[in-house]
Amino acid sequence: MALEWRAALDRPLSLPEEGLTYVVAPGRGIGDIARDLRDRGVLRSPHWLEWSARLGGEAGRLKAGEYHLRLGTTPRSLLTALVAGRVVQHSLTLVEGWTFPYVLEAVRRHGAIRETLAGLSPEVVMERIGEPGVHPEGRFLPETYLFPRGTTDVEVLRRAYRDMATLLAQAWQGREAQVRLKTPDEALVLASIIEKETGQPAERPRIAGVLLRRLQRGMPLQVDPTVIYGLGDRFDGNLRRQDLARDTPYNTYLRPGLPPTPIAMPGRASIQAVLHPEEGASLFYVARGDGSHVFSVSLEEHQRAVARYQLRRGPEKSEPRPTDTGR
Repeated sequence: MALEWRAALDRPLSLPEEGLTYVVAPGRGIGDIARDLRDRGVLRSPHWLEWSARLGGEAGRLKAGEYHLRLGTTPRSLLTALVAGRVVQHSLTLVEGWTFPYVLEAVRRHGAIRETLAGLSPEVVMERIGEPGVHPEGRFLPETYLFPRGTTDVEVLRRAYRDMATLLAQAWQGREAQVRLKTPDEALVLASIIEKETGQPAERPRIAGVLLRRLQRGMPLQVDPTVIYGLGDRFDGNLRRQDLARDTPYNTYLRPGLPPTPIAMPGRASIQAVLHPEEGASLFYVARGDGSHVFSVSLEEHQRAVARYQLRRGPEKSEPRPTDTGR
């Protein structure tokens, strides 16, 4: 009998090559699981699995959730997985440069996340994650997050918010002495601008240096992404001269200093660039049209660069839509 029992527990389950996704509902016992697997043609001798679990004390320690049974899984290894709670981990990637509506859309469209925030305003969403009164823009860390099926949208957003807060606090403590920003929040705002200003990693510290020097001298930042953010739905993909003259709290051509909030989610590299800027004397830069920039010390030099490169620039583009990463 002992030999038969061991043989049954170590005999691989009858699974397809791609394996089988199996969901254990809360409160389901080992007997129910064993019989269900038998009915599916996966488990040949359900009584041995049930008897082993009850004899070894595992029957009362099973974890509900979604499991992936791979080819070669045995009743013994299945029982170990059920006790350890080795559930399937789904992923969601929040991308650098996304604005808050895109974050919400990506979370909403994910097939493994349980939606509880549908139709709520950003203010209420922030209340639900435990941060009432905080403006949501830029407050979530762009990262790939792993979680089991059924995790709520509140849990995902709360984790991304706390990860950004932790990263920002740690980065602020290690900032360079020449960084004259007053608070970590100011660093976050400037980092969001840098995130939208360039896709060239090597340029980020240099652009950070330019913008910090402009702030220190009381010069307007004059960056297009803040104007675009302030236009909201009025931006049609082409930034015009009249748009630069439209007064909003985010128009850094008309208003000195930093805008009131971040304009997107900055990544780690942009935050580090703000707090560890490149030294230099440049006060201006203009896009070449290939993703890189020309930096200038004087206004005259900058005007020559603008005359050379500005006409080559195409219309400003909106950010990519998040894709459904649910399984």
